[in-house]
Amino acid sequence: MEDGRFTKQDWKLFKEKLSGWQEAYMDKLNREYMEILNGEGNPSDKFWHLEKRIKTDKRSPGVQLQLTRTDMVWNIIALINNEVISLEDLNGFSDTLKETVDRILA
Repeated sequence: MEDGRFTKQDWKLFKEKLSGWQEAYMDKLNREYMEILNGEGNPSDKFWHLEKRIKTDKRSPGVQLQLTRTDMVWNIIALINNEVISLEDLNGFSDTLKETVDRILA
């Protein structure tokens, strides 16, 4: 089924890849959190800094995402804009979807 922007295969591939993208992003966040905790400063300051950071990060599409077919292109845009994925991560998707993403990002 074509939507004009993506194919049924695009949707299937997106669902397959999303959890891996999110896991990689959360792994990156965890490493950053460890740097905060292991850094210089008072333990209480590090704790509250980390608490604020986690509160912000958990709203990122790299952590949680409303998974709907109609929002797939916008979800991809959000993942790219939040540096969860790059355009290279769209290899395997249809040219139509990649062109749509390119147009929106331009």
